[in-house]
Amino acid sequence: MRWVLIYRWVVFLLAAGYCLRTIFFGSFDGFGGPFRYLTIWALFMSFFAASRMIALEEGRTTRRWDAFVATTAVVNAMVVILYWRLYFADPASVTRDGQLGDLWLELYMHALGPALQWIDATFIHRAFRKLWRTLGLLAGVIAGYVIWAELIVGPMNDSPVGSVTSGLPYPFLNNLDLAGRATFYGVNFAVAVVVLAAFASVSFAMRRLFPRPAET
Repeated sequence: MRWVLIYRWVVFLLAAGYCLRTIFFGSFDGFGGPFRYLTIWALFMSFFAASRMIALEEGRTTRRWDAFVATTAVVNAMVVILYWRLYFADPASVTRDGQLGDLWLELYMHALGPALQWIDATFIHRAFRKLWRTLGLLAGVIAGYVIWAELIVGPMNDSPVGSVTSGLPYPFLNNLDLAGRATFYGVNFAVAVVVLAAFASVSFAMRRLFPRPAET
């Protein structure tokens, strides 16, 4: 459908623009640069997912990428939930000076961009079909980010500085000991599983209420 193709091109071009901005204008002051943050992981995942949705819509591929698209939706949800929950509790916990940067950038990264990807993943593409494969990929992405943050980013950076350690990507993490961080990671993985179940429920309802020929 033409409107779907237009929508996917809008999503793709926005994600591509912000990816390019990250590469050329992002801060590389510390080791890992902007890629220290889960938000940027989610952005680049959204960019790749959008590129695959365009290829599928234009008939250049038949591969659906269900697990990846669904995982991207959940990671985006984690970014939104974590960022705004922590920001409203204590702005300094996720920003260096307690202040939002460029508002247009923050709103895209932590609101509009994820929402655009959710709409495609849940209502258009209906990606939440292979839940065990998605759960495995989601666990891998989260584990990969934790390893990256704890074993590479933290030791390679001197800031931000917290009351317990230093160098971890987000200021609040540096105020938690190892057990506290492990609990934080575990709780948020559990939240991710709940989010996956919620997305899957909506996608299942869409397939039942508005079935397509391939889904009947």
